[in-house]
Amino acid sequence: MGTWGTVFSLAKQHGPKLYRELQKSGAIDKGKAALQQRLGSGAPADNGSGRPITDTFRATADRARAIEYSPQLDGKADPGEIVWTWVEFEEHNGEGKDRPVLVVGRDGTHLLGLMLSSQQHRRDDADWESIGSGTWDSEHRESFIRLDRVLDVPEAGIRREGAILSRDRFDRVAGRLRSEYHWS
Repeated sequence: MGTWGTVFSLAKQHGPKLYRELQKSGAIDKGKAALQQRLGSGAPADNGSGRPITDTFRATADRARAIEYSPQLDGKADPGEIVWTWVEFEEHNGEGKDRPVLVVGRDGTHLLGLMLSSQQHRRDDADWESIGSGTWDSEHRESFIRLDRVLDVPEAGIRREGAILSRDRFDRVAGRLRSEYHWS
């Protein structure tokens, strides 16, 4: 057995016990806390992909600005495009998922985005708006967009452009941003 075979064998044999001992000792929690402190200190956060993650969001009214529809699938995200990026969960526990986000503006090197969800219970939530289905979802499920918080998406954190949202659907979202959150 080669060196790597020995390493894998030892990891398989002793890894679970070592992990339990690290949990009991609090070492894992201390390590997470140290990482969160480091990430909170301005060091770029990433999910192991080398790309920054979206881990900051604000109330939509706090980010109010002019909104205009200007998509161009040119490799640079523009308002009206749906892009994919890693978004940390609200609990800020270091966990998250890759998800589609509608770009609605820009703030320096950060895009302002509204996250999408295909969970049907969003239909009855006043903070969510249906935008129908589209190519951003491989199963073409109905999607809902969250209006009450804006994500600060590091432009370098975008994995890919997913689609252009049609003008009429974008205008519906923009209309709600203008009427309910003081965007112009």
